[in-house]
Amino acid sequence: MFLDLKNYNPKPEPPRQEPARPNLTVRQQKLLAWIICFNVLLLLVAPIGGATAIQGILSLIMDWGQN
Repeated sequence: MFLDLKNYNPKPEPPRQEPARPNLTVRQQKLLAWIICFNVLLLLVAPIGGATAIQGILSLIMDWGQN
């Protein structure tokens, strides 16, 4: 008997499926939006507040040293 191996094509492996990422619920989307807005607000306000706090501490130290 003759076995023709040149025409033999094994079945290709099925493509690997990545697990689906869970979608955010509407509540989670709103919470994420609020967190991002809060962080942007702090990004703008914090340097001013930090500079004011440092200036206040320095003035307390300077006044304390003079008394």
